[in-house]
Amino acid sequence: MSIVHHLDDATLMGLAAGTLTPALAVVAASHVTWCPQCRQGLAAAEAVGGALLAGLAPVPIEREPPALPVAEPEWARPQPAEATSSAGSPGAVSSSELPPPLARLVGGSLDAIRWRPLAIGIWHHRITLDGKDSGELRLIKVSRGYGLPAHGHTGAELTLVLRGAFQDEIGRFSVGDAADLDESVEHRPVADPDTGCTCVLACERPARFHGLLPRLLQPLFGL
Repeated sequence: MSIVHHLDDATLMGLAAGTLTPALAVVAASHVTWCPQCRQGLAAAEAVGGALLAGLAPVPIEREPPALPVAEPEWARPQPAEATSSAGSPGAVSSSELPPPLARLVGGSLDAIRWRPLAIGIWHHRITLDGKDSGELRLIKVSRGYGLPAHGHTGAELTLVLRGAFQDEIGRFSVGDAADLDESVEHRPVADPDTGCTCVLACERPARFHGLLPRLLQPLFGL
């Protein structure tokens, strides 16, 4: 697996601090399990956070201490994935190759997913997460040569390629690559004409579609 596109430093800091929404945390942690470079970045971010806390002067407590944060869910914790011989084969990812944070939520097999049609050549599977303001998390499968409508973002969006590849205004994203996007990005992802593309996508808030039809269908599908 040759990973070209990585997580932003701010995303790694958010994952280390536990401040990402659950949906974003799943995708970020999934990428980290596949990406040695981002694992190192996450370790560095955790070390920085620990050093900052260690350097704080003690302060006397004058009021009731705040409640401790809820422990990060097991599925959101990045864990090194077992190496597999076919990890770099586009369009041929087995269940053992799913990153653990995602595999714990979808049962470990993309081939067992019950897909719902979203548009011609496009299917999706929504993953429900517990908690308020958890964000949107779903699997997207796009047939060869088909693309998502042109859109922008109203918050952070993270996409991890699981099968095949896609191309957009930023570049080409293959298995293991992460598209770490914010409100400044406008793009139209198109699936590889030979392999198609399957991704896991997380967003803080709904996308901002340009076309009339996508905007009309957006409330129906919760995109």
